[in-house]
Amino acid sequence: MSISRPVHASTGATGYIGGDALYALVQKHPEYSYTLLVRSAEKAKLVQEQYPSARVVIGDLDNSSLLEKESAEADIVLHTADASDHAGAAKAIAAGLAKGHSKENPGYWLHTGGTGILTYADTDKNVFGEHSDKVYDDWDGVDELLNLPAHAFHRNVDEIVLETGAKQSEVVKTALVCPPTIYGRGRGPASQRGRQVYELARVTLELQKAPIIGAGKSIWNNIHVHDLSDLYVRLVEAAVEGRRKDDPELWGARAYYLTENGEHVWGELSRAIAKYAAELGLIGQSKAEQISLEDGKKFAGFESLSWGLNSRGKAKRAAKVLDWTPTRPSLEATLPEILEDEQRRLQK
Repeated sequence: MSISRPVHASTGATGYIGGDALYALVQKHPEYSYTLLVRSAEKAKLVQEQYPSARVVIGDLDNSSLLEKESAEADIVLHTADASDHAGAAKAIAAGLAKGHSKENPGYWLHTGGTGILTYADTDKNVFGEHSDKVYDDWDGVDELLNLPAHAFHRNVDEIVLETGAKQSEVVKTALVCPPTIYGRGRGPASQRGRQVYELARVTLELQKAPIIGAGKSIWNNIHVHDLSDLYVRLVEAAVEGRRKDDPELWGARAYYLTENGEHVWGELSRAIAKYAAELGLIGQSKAEQISLEDGKKFAGFESLSWGLNSRGKAKRAAKVLDWTPTRPSLEATLPEILEDEQRRLQK
C-alpha cells in the first residue's frame, strides 16, 4: 500500500519544531497536499504567505471536534503544537484517525513528546545541578521508556499515543518522537528560535554573566532542528510508501524515538556561552556564576529548571529503522549564531 497523493495534516506550523519540519517536508515533497491548523487569522496569513498552496484551517487544540474531523480526513498527522502536554488534543487526534481509517488504509500519527520526561528522578528528589550516570536507550532499553512513571513530565500524553499504537495498531500507525534541547535557526514562517539554550543566552546577555544552576554538573542531550526535521521527513516518507507498515519497531507501541546528536553539561555550556559572548564583545568579560533556582525562575521562568536537570538518552531506533544520522553543526559550534540572534532580539 502506498498513498499516491497524501494529505498531510500538521499542527504547529507557526512554531519552532513544526515550522521547520513543514519547511523540510514542502521543500522535498511539494506534491503532497498540506492541511495546516493555526490559532488565528493573523498566523494564518503568515503561513499562507510562505505556503500559498496549503489549506489553512483556523482553530486551536481545545477544539476537539475540529481536530477529530481533520485527523479523520488526513493520511498523516504531524502533531507538534504543544503536543507533549495537551491530552485533549491527543485524544481527538487518536479518535479521528481511528474513525477515518481502516486496516487496508491506516492513518499515521507522528507525535512530538519531549525528553523532559526523563527528568523525574531529579525532580522527585528536588535535586538540581548534580551529575547522573543514568542513560536511557530507545532500542535495547525501550521497555523502560514505555513504562516510565505516571507522574513523569509529559507521561499522561505519551500514554495516549502509546495506547493508541497498541490497541489500534491495525488502523492507526503511531511514532512518538522525543526531542531534547533543540538548537539552530528554524525555517518556518514565525518562530525560528529554540527555548532552553536561547533563554540561557538571553539571560547571559542581560546579566552580563552566564547563570549556572547548582553545581552545574547536570547533563542533557541536544539536536539541531534541521536534523530533527530530517527524521520527520523520513517518517512521513515511510508512511506515504506504506513501508513496513506492520513492523512493530517502526510503528506502534514500541516506536519511541529519542533524537540526539550528543549531550552537554549545563555548567560547561554556560561557561562556553560566556566565553563566546565576551569574544563577540556582547559582554564585558567571560564570566559564569551560580544563581539560585528562584532567581533562575525570575529570569527565564520554567526554562531555567532544565539548566539544573539530567535528561540523557541514546537515539538508536531512528538509525536502525530509518537510517537517520544527524549531520548538522554541534551545539557549541552554533553558540555564536545563537548569541548574535539573541542580541538582535534584545535590540528590537
